[in-house]
Amino acid sequence: MNKYLNDAAGAPKALGPYSQAVQAANGFLFLSGQVGLIPETSKLIEGGIEAEARQVLKNIQAVLAKANCNFSHVVKTTIFLADLKDFQLVNSIYAEVLGDFRPARSTFQVAALPLGARIEIEMTAFVS
Repeated sequence: MNKYLNDAAGAPKALGPYSQAVQAANGFLFLSGQVGLIPETSKLIEGGIEAEARQVLKNIQAVLAKANCNFSHVVKTTIFLADLKDFQLVNSIYAEVLGDFRPARSTFQVAALPLGARIEIEMTAFVS
């Protein structure tokens, strides 16, 4: 039976009919895409792509913690960027935050993201 995870402390609430994450019976944890929302206000953080990228990863870290795991459990990341010109900066922030953990990853430029965000990240983790 799948377990729907919501209300992770330190992460924004879902803006629609979805969960922050779903823990599947097979041990995989599927995290919904996160944009740079400030959890307390549900407003997009100001300060450009760097501030958004850091907030997104902070939000994801909170959702992972709700499932009693961390970035070491992540096996796949997908990054969506409004402008692929931000790739290098996002890549450096991602490397800084994830440290030695190197999950498989894809990065795409997309036409638009929710709330005018510049970045959205989704992850899949394995939590046996």
